[in-house]
Amino acid sequence: MSKLRVGLLFGGRSGEHEVSISSARAIARGLQAPENQEKYEFLPFYIAKDGGWHTPEVARQVLESGKPLPADEPNRATLWQFPAEAASIDVWFPILHGPNGEDGTIQGLLSLMQVPFVGSGVLGSSAGMDKLVMKSLFAEAGLPQVKYVGVTREQVWSNPCVFPKLCDEIEAALGYPCFVKPANLGSSVGIAKARSRAELEAALDSAATYDRRIIVEAGATVREVECAVLGNDNPQASVVGEITYQSEFYDYETKYTEGLAELAIPAPLPEAVSDRIREMALKAFIALEGAGLSRVDFFYIEATDEIVINEINTLPGFTATSMYPRLWEATGVPFPQLIDRLIQLALERA
Repeated sequence: MSKLRVGLLFGGRSGEHEVSISSARAIARGLQAPENQEKYEFLPFYIAKDGGWHTPEVARQVLESGKPLPADEPNRATLWQFPAEAASIDVWFPILHGPNGEDGTIQGLLSLMQVPFVGSGVLGSSAGMDKLVMKSLFAEAGLPQVKYVGVTREQVWSNPCVFPKLCDEIEAALGYPCFVKPANLGSSVGIAKARSRAELEAALDSAATYDRRIIVEAGATVREVECAVLGNDNPQASVVGEITYQSEFYDYETKYTEGLAELAIPAPLPEAVSDRIREMALKAFIALEGAGLSRVDFFYIEATDEIVINEINTLPGFTATSMYPRLWEATGVPFPQLIDRLIQLALERA
């Protein structure tokens, strides 16, 4: 029986380029596990920071070194000229985090190629990436959330009369502390905690440099818990995990630096609470037209026994410190088997 050719697509033009390389290295090892080597031949494809696609030979060098190629100025004449080997791929495994990777753009391209791919399609990916759209869909599905306010860059960078009124409205609606986030970035990029008017103004100005749409959320004393989802029309939820850390919030450095965050898997929660979280994770996955995989993040307010949904990540990290594969490992799905399941789900959906 001939092996399926899996195209491992990584890198990309977002600020999470290096995270994508780390995820791809882990997936490459999973594809080279004996049980997967019997079924799959994998070819890596690297998208450099300038947007150019590179051959499997160059991609393997990046995987081995773990370091990106030097960034060049984009060459529009060759930007979308794919390596010849791309035509031979049977199923794509994109592991591109952030904009142009998990926001529906690469999913649209792969759909036009008419080749199956791992993960959600254009709708699920784009809705999961935009925090304001995501929260609207969660609200429609009846999922409880923290209070939030949507803001545009135009409001932040408006005339001196409008901006103070905007800050007044945010203070009245949410109070302090609050969290300011670009609507369309992942991995905690551009997020800041505001505990005063001065910090709120600075956080809004900073977030506006990342995105034209911004979300401001009320702060609360919570436990941060996560659940992994796997499947298509009949998805399954993993055990629940909890994240603890010493920093102000789960920022980029804490998330991707080994030792700065502790993952408790399974989370030390009452069974009834874990069951509610799993049920809500599946509800969120279905509400956003998820497919293949997602990690759903929640806040557990222990004092009142409330669970509120934070966000969904339709293409979560696969690095050594990433929660998604570790949750499934604890649920009885080891890493190589998880990779195989994701590929089979991509084929099933196609």
